[in-house]
Amino acid sequence: MPAGPVCGRAAVLVPVLPRSGAAARDPEARLEEARGLALAIDLEIALARSVRVARPQAATLLGGGAVEDLKHRLEDIDADVVIVDAALSPIQQRNLELAWRRKVIDRTGLILEIFGARAATREGSLQVELASLTYQRSRLVRSWTHLERQRGGFGFLGGPGETQIEADRRQIDTRIARIKADLEDVRRTRGLHRRARARVPFPVIAFVGYTNAGKSTLFNRLTRADVRAENLLFATLDPTMREAVLPSGRKVILSDTVGFVSDLPTDLVAAFRATLEEVLAADLIIHVRDIAHPDTEAQKRDVIAVLADLGLDAEGELPIIEALNKIDLLDADAAETVRTRAGRDSGLVAVSALSGEGADDLLAAIDDQLAAGRRVFHYRLGPAHGADIAWLYEHGEVMDRHDSEDGEVRLTVRLDPADADRFGHRAQDLAPIAEDDRAAE
Repeated sequence: MPAGPVCGRAAVLVPVLPRSGAAARDPEARLEEARGLALAIDLEIALARSVRVARPQAATLLGGGAVEDLKHRLEDIDADVVIVDAALSPIQQRNLELAWRRKVIDRTGLILEIFGARAATREGSLQVELASLTYQRSRLVRSWTHLERQRGGFGFLGGPGETQIEADRRQIDTRIARIKADLEDVRRTRGLHRRARARVPFPVIAFVGYTNAGKSTLFNRLTRADVRAENLLFATLDPTMREAVLPSGRKVILSDTVGFVSDLPTDLVAAFRATLEEVLAADLIIHVRDIAHPDTEAQKRDVIAVLADLGLDAEGELPIIEALNKIDLLDADAAETVRTRAGRDSGLVAVSALSGEGADDLLAAIDDQLAAGRRVFHYRLGPAHGADIAWLYEHGEVMDRHDSEDGEVRLTVRLDPADADRFGHRAQDLAPIAEDDRAAE
């Protein structure tokens, strides 16, 4: 399948369906997001508008009057493709293309097109190809002989011969099976890496959040890394892991992951499961939120929904800290309100990844959250146990030390229970002389 930058002009349409309570999104925010998705693959926006839909139509989604009105509008503008920011069935897609005489792609196709253009590693490319093949499988019978040829990351914006996979359904199924086998190898390799990290344990902190919430910028701020961070939707697709040092001196691994989005295609979530398993294996999740976005609460719900799709109960199964990012974009009163709110809730931290405000507070919150699960142990070590003393300093937080004249060292150490077990296996003759019965405060 061809890959590369997409060039052309697009009309972006956002069907505004009947509101459904708290899940409804702001129409203007949705339109702006749809524009951002189109701009993410360098499409020039010729027309962008919201279209109210009183009752979704099985044949076209939009009502007949809206389809006809848009047909006349499209005749007056130069647009190669029409993006409908909704999930279209193959029949709806075909009928709209026949009515408008333009290539039509839905939200799923557009997101897959972006991912196809952005995936930088073999693993990322495999995951996107799997999702795109599954998506295209139901659209094999279509033929678009009336459309001009264009280049597309995964063919959804392509012309004749590029919008269809040049093979029959059996060939596609064979390719899907091969990709799934390759991704299973990826999953096993990641499992080996996680087990290797467990042997030299550093807690893993996974960054999640809505796309363009500022995860990569904050990740770079905390780790001094150079992960691609741009004001673009889905700027990060392939996971990145870097070391960071907490205020206590404890080392952790921060993991930057792909951004989530509302109505993220199910096939895409499934395809990226190998990557997103890093989130499931994390010791702590940092949910980075764009607190200045008008739909910030809806975006939060979308992220929690994706985590639920992965099998993670975001309401209590794993510790989560919300990083309320982009406070620098709020006015003074609103920013102070966010800071006050964060000051009252240990699970919230007000930050600006751009200016660095709150970065130290976030590291301290991570430190406190990890320490909450630790216990306090007291050890007596002799002069021959220098390596064991160094191990305790490396993996725990030494709270008190007393050195006697005969070379004996008494340490009070805060450790994760798993690390305490590892130390017990490492130095079987050094059981703790005492252990606090409560979790460390």
